[in-house]
Order: sequence, then C-alpha cells, then structure tokens
Amino acid sequence: MSFKIIVLAKQVPDTRNVGKDAMKADGTVNRAALPAIYNPEDLNALEQALRLKNKIEGATVHILTMGPARAAEIIRESMYRGADGGYLLSGREFAGSDTLATSYALACAIRKMGKVDLIICGRQAIDGDTAQVGPQVAEKLGFPQITYAEEILDLSNSKITVKRRLERGVEIVRGPLPMLITVNSSAPECRPRHAKLTMKYKRAVTPTEKQEAGNDYTDYFDTHPYLNITEWGVGDIDHEIQWLGLSGSPTKVKQIENVVFTAKESKRMTASDVEIEDLMKELIANHTIG
Repeated sequence: MSFKIIVLAKQVPDTRNVGKDAMKADGTVNRAALPAIYNPEDLNALEQALRLKNKIEGATVHILTMGPARAAEIIRESMYRGADGGYLLSGREFAGSDTLATSYALACAIRKMGKVDLIICGRQAIDGDTAQVGPQVAEKLGFPQITYAEEILDLSNSKITVKRRLERGVEIVRGPLPMLITVNSSAPECRPRHAKLTMKYKRAVTPTEKQEAGNDYTDYFDTHPYLNITEWGVGDIDHEIQWLGLSGSPTKVKQIENVVFTAKESKRMTASDVEIEDLMKELIANHTIG
C-alpha cells in the first residue's frame, strides 16, 4: 500500500526568548538576534505523521517548507526523527508573503507532487499566530480539513478519525481522504532524534547548500541519493506570478509599536496569614480578582 503524507513545517524566529535586541529601530523583527527554530506545533504535527507511518505499511512522510536556504535545517531535523525526505520551496519571488501568498505557493508545490493522501501541519506558527495557512492550503486544494487536532485515532476504508481539543471539550470527527489536518500543541510531543538516522542524514543538503559549500561531492551524492534534499524555485511550480510574494499579499502592515512592559510598583511580603489576607482584600477591592 502506498500512502503519501506531507507535513507542512516552518522555520521561525524563537519568539519565546525575546530580548532587548529583538526589535529593530524601525519596529520590525530583528531576525538575526533571534535563533531560528522548528515551529513547535509543526513538531506536534510531525509526530502524528510518524505514528501513522509506523502503522501503515508503505507509508512515507515528507516535509514541505518555504523559506531561505537555511530552512533546509528543519527538513534534516525531520529526517533525524523518521521522515523520508523533504522539499524546500525557496526564492526571492516568495519573499514578503503573507498567509494568502504562502498558502498559494504551498498549494502549487503540493500539486506538483502528484497524489497526496494526507497533509498535516501545526495549528499556527509562533511568529504570526494567525492559524490561517493550513486551512487556506486545504481550500486551494479542495481538500476537507479537520482543525485543532490532538490525536489521529484511526485510518481505515479511506476515512480518518481525529480527536479535536477545543476550548470547552473534545470532539471525535471522521472525514474522507485526502484530508488536511492542523494539530494543536496539546498533541503528543515529537520524538527525539534517532542516533542512527542522524548519522545517516547529517550530510543531506539542497543544491544551494552544495554550491555554498564550494566542494565538489557530485559523485558522492550520486551514489547516496537519499542525501539530496529537493529544492524548488518559482520556475519549478505551475503558478501565476501575481499571486506570489508581496504582489500576492493583500495584508499590509501600517504601523508596528514596540511595547516594553516594566514593573511600576512592587511589594515585599512574608508568608504570614495576615499579610496574605490583606493582599487578598486589596486585590478584591481594586477588582484585580473577584
């Protein structure tokens, strides 16, 4: 049985560790000051894909990411954990994409792959928090979608059963394949790197990375094809150029304000019951609680 799973993943700046140099003077994000990491919820999505791969004979898991050459690092990270390979969509034409242009480019790349049975991605990226790309890709491909997934429970008879985690409870939803699923951070964490897979794929590179290295290892990569990460530019996908990059992005940022939170007042307390009771009364009186 052949079952093709695509995981949409993104390399993002680590916005969970923002310091004083995280913003430039013009109010834009200083990406050079923040380490680039694998988007956390995309790792949750990868784990769900790898669990399906373990259950379904002949299933494959490939990563699709869009970004600069350095974004190939998250493809390698995925291969270290059990993914079979990946696709890097890269080029200046994709720069400045909002969610609409990003989803259009990703959908064009997925169409190029041929038959895809399942697409899994994180609910949202920590650098934007929009939760729009996954659903927009599904709409452009004409796929049904299940969002806020916490666990894939079953896959049989061309149907998939998913547990969704919502604000007020849990839903069990079943839908037809092909399908796109977005995964919550409440889903199981991704497995760690596998030592043997790390040794196997540590030299996996894209064509751009080969060129930047300046070393001619053509014969080596010809005899080890699993180390070749596919890299597509704008000329490799069927597209309409006006829907890519800035020209295809209706979202325009008019103003960015850098807000720095500072403590204005502080109060030192002991563990005495009297002080704790007085604090509770004060918080209730000024409507902070209650």
